[in-house]
Amino acid sequence: MAFSKLLEQAGGMGLFQTLQVLTFILPCLVIPSQMLLENFSAAVPGHRCWTHMLDNGSAVPANMTLKALLTISIPPGPNWEPHQCRRFRQPQWQLLDPNATATSWSEADTEPCVDGWVYDRSVFTSTIVAKWDLVCSSQGLKPLSQSIFMSGILVGSFIWGLVSYRFGRKPMLSWCCLQLAVAGTSTIFAPTLVIYCGLRFVAAFGMAGILLSSLTLMVEWTMTSRRAATMTVVGCAFSAGQAALGGLAFALRDWRTLQLAASVPFFAISLISWWLPESARWLIIKGKPDQALQELRKVARINGHKEAKNLTIEVLMSSMEEEAAAAKEPRSVLDLFCVPVLRWRSCAMLVVNFSLMIPYYGLVFDLQSLGRDIFLLQALFGAVDFLGRATTALLLSFLGRRTIQAGSQVMAGLAILANMLVPQDLQTLRVVFAVLGKGCFGISLTCLSIYKAELFPTPLRKSTAAQGNRQEAVTVESTSL
Repeated sequence: MAFSKLLEQAGGMGLFQTLQVLTFILPCLVIPSQMLLENFSAAVPGHRCWTHMLDNGSAVPANMTLKALLTISIPPGPNWEPHQCRRFRQPQWQLLDPNATATSWSEADTEPCVDGWVYDRSVFTSTIVAKWDLVCSSQGLKPLSQSIFMSGILVGSFIWGLVSYRFGRKPMLSWCCLQLAVAGTSTIFAPTLVIYCGLRFVAAFGMAGILLSSLTLMVEWTMTSRRAATMTVVGCAFSAGQAALGGLAFALRDWRTLQLAASVPFFAISLISWWLPESARWLIIKGKPDQALQELRKVARINGHKEAKNLTIEVLMSSMEEEAAAAKEPRSVLDLFCVPVLRWRSCAMLVVNFSLMIPYYGLVFDLQSLGRDIFLLQALFGAVDFLGRATTALLLSFLGRRTIQAGSQVMAGLAILANMLVPQDLQTLRVVFAVLGKGCFGISLTCLSIYKAELFPTPLRKSTAAQGNRQEAVTVESTSL
């Protein structure tokens, strides 16, 4: 009788599992706001060079219009809009002549924005781009901050796995929520970009622990037959969080306020998480059967199941003897490549993961390149992702895993290619293809999470999951850069 049998004696699926899923939905609703925050907090506003004649009130001629002042102060850019990174050294009065041409000035007449920039604050009142002038020659620092954030998830996926096995899932979940809340809130006080990136790294480090511990606790307290449905519900909550971010960012146009709104909820989640019981399976494996028995009886009491009184220390130890012995055997990612069949599946899964993650995160991390209304885009992306994840369970009951996985990725690829071929001025059509691709990615991601768990033996599934998490973080870092 393995742990699943013990779980049946504690009520199987009942009120406790429902409350547990509702608890884990809370971080899943807020985590997308942290991951995708820089779509808004690091949005690039319209900008131009600061000039003495335009922006020094005492120097503005009273009889000149703003358009005329721009003409003599700022050279035209690639699209004949005011250049964002250069200005005239001296006012080019000859350009006010109706007969003036592009040859009326030369590159030698211009210089970089040595006095800083003036930003358009009609969409965002403040962003980190405007705060630290991450434009023109410094524009490469903007994706670097997102890459550092994903580095935190990469490092966290290594460290928290070891910490979780040594100290338990529950304390790690509470600590990581608190760490993310403190680090995320502290970023609004960052005086420099370096400190901001460091705090974002710490926040991402904690986020990795939240994802790992919550997933592990949920899986270990859920019956095997209900895990796919539970994972789908949690995935839909993640999608709902993406959609909600669009509305949140629309309401909060200052990056500090938005950062605060995405971080403060984790203080409450850290407190709420204390009601969750520790994993009884982990307690048994770590040689703590008394505590495991208490947790099982607690779950049975919440589920209203009276047969838990038949659970004893002897029953626990005899039931988990083989599983505890198997858990103590050293396992690593290298075990996935020792058997020819597993080696082939592992290599195929690596290719599928890379081909899925690069375009997926390329879409969700660069909304400004897809359209002007990034708030609506974010909401649409979340809504279509929710729809895709919700329909995956229905599709899986009619079609095979391989058919859905391949079909959804092909459809997503075609949608992204079509989006690239559509001219920039046809924004609506580009958005349609992007949203279609995002929905297909949602189906593919949900199917993949279920499919890869079925392709590998139980003792190696954690190695597969850890490998996938680290690969995802590395892929996103590369995409950001």
